[in-house]
Amino acid sequence: MEMATQVLLKENITCSHSKDDQHESSNNISSTVQKDIQNLYEAVPHLSRIFQIKDKIGEGTFSSVYLATATLKSGKEDLFALKHLIPTSHPVRIAAELQCLTVAGGRENVMGVTYCLRKDDHVVIVMPYVEHESFVDILRSMSFEEVQQYMFNLLKALKHIHHFGIIHRDIKPSNFLYNRKQMKYALVDFGLAQGTPNTTVELLKVVKAEGQPSKCLKNKSHAFGSKIPPASTSSKDASRNQSIKPPVKRSLSPLLQKNSKTSLLVNSQRSVFGEKSLNSLNSNDGSGSKVVKPSKTISVQSRKIALPKRKMVPVKGSVSTVSSQSQKSSSQCPINLTCDCYMTDRVCNICLSRRQQVAPRAGTPGFRAPEVLTKCPNQTTAIDMWSAGVIFLSLLSGRYPFFKASDDLVALAQIMAIRGSKELSKAAKTFGKCVLCSKEIPAKNLRTVCEKLRGIHTFKENNCERDDISRNLNDTQNSPYSKEEYCFKSSSEEPQHTVVKEVQQDFQKDPETTKKMSTVAKGWDRVPDTTYDLLDKLLDMNPATRITASEALLHPLFAGLQL
Repeated sequence: MEMATQVLLKENITCSHSKDDQHESSNNISSTVQKDIQNLYEAVPHLSRIFQIKDKIGEGTFSSVYLATATLKSGKEDLFALKHLIPTSHPVRIAAELQCLTVAGGRENVMGVTYCLRKDDHVVIVMPYVEHESFVDILRSMSFEEVQQYMFNLLKALKHIHHFGIIHRDIKPSNFLYNRKQMKYALVDFGLAQGTPNTTVELLKVVKAEGQPSKCLKNKSHAFGSKIPPASTSSKDASRNQSIKPPVKRSLSPLLQKNSKTSLLVNSQRSVFGEKSLNSLNSNDGSGSKVVKPSKTISVQSRKIALPKRKMVPVKGSVSTVSSQSQKSSSQCPINLTCDCYMTDRVCNICLSRRQQVAPRAGTPGFRAPEVLTKCPNQTTAIDMWSAGVIFLSLLSGRYPFFKASDDLVALAQIMAIRGSKELSKAAKTFGKCVLCSKEIPAKNLRTVCEKLRGIHTFKENNCERDDISRNLNDTQNSPYSKEEYCFKSSSEEPQHTVVKEVQQDFQKDPETTKKMSTVAKGWDRVPDTTYDLLDKLLDMNPATRITASEALLHPLFAGLQL
């Protein structure tokens, strides 16, 4: 692979960078970055013959990105972005990301790949460099027309990758590069991508097949397709980190299987909170493992929490998610081991010992769709559309990040605060989940929320009052009374001031005046209703009815924009 890559490179760029050039470029960067660059040169020696690395421009969980220059055969020096993947990434996952870039990249606002270099377990993906602005830095200065263009181009990229059956899974502003001066866009980072059933990216089918949970095992290995992190993880899933081997699953000998009183449960799932796992209570478990005694002797009667017919009262402020399948399974447990934590704010040991729900969770907190948060196993391209809706929500409200939660339940509660608890519960039933909330939370009007957060709501009220004053002043021109009689007089003998002058003085004294006038100039006071109609469709909590990228591009909001 490396030799083939070198041949491709020699056809396009020269290998003329010297060590003096490398030393000269490292004068203006920190010692830490210099060390990282030097380590990269040592890991992939061929890089030093082709590229002159200028700086480290990005660092994530699974990769680091460097800015580099290379001299083309034509003599022109061009900029490139070098993405160095961590050595522990699974080879199939790396190959799948490369295939996504080659199949769908290079057009329709999707980043392409120029070269790829490999040395042992170090892989460097070379891509065109796109100079871009930070989303946070430009958020409040973007005009409404600019926001329209931004969303239009993001949806174009999503339509394109969805056409190939690619689910990006990590749509967020930092993965959609935006060059404000040149009006260029680029969707990047397919490291967490998955395929739909009809995907044209063959390696995504392999990733999906490897990530399917086993029907007979409770322990799930951290293979590249299994995106199930620990419960306390709040960042991206570690599905691509393949250095940690799954625990060895030891089968019991026939002798131990017969003598279940002294044996442990086969393939028992390690429970959260550091507690020891109890025996599986699912009688429909197809694993073939027997319910046996745990290592620590625990009386069965002592685990009986309450009477089965006890009526449970929901705890105030609690939010929980229960799958329909797990409810059915729990009803078939032995009577003397009936769980009593249903609809409470606690989880008992019996529930902790049950088979955990397995579903992809990859993505960035704050951008995960409700079906991801509730561990729906069948996830589609609709999860990318939800993430696009969250970006649109930040653009309209001027707040980023809009959602920021420490765990999935808090994230669901935050979504309820905007979209409503009844709406979420109704949507969850469509994909086999039950979301319970002890307090009903009404849905908010999206226009009102965005305008209040951006400060437009208050400005509109003040503007209406001033319009009324101006209208009254115009009426005085046809009045039999003189304008002087409409003047406000102070108690002292100071010059008189008309209402118009007082309004002008109010504008000058108000520290927010410049900001408000800028809001008007950027069109934020004339946002059409079609904007919030599209936002509502993107943030549809039912993935089955959520708008697709193709449908969104035909929305009236984008009338007049060319596809």
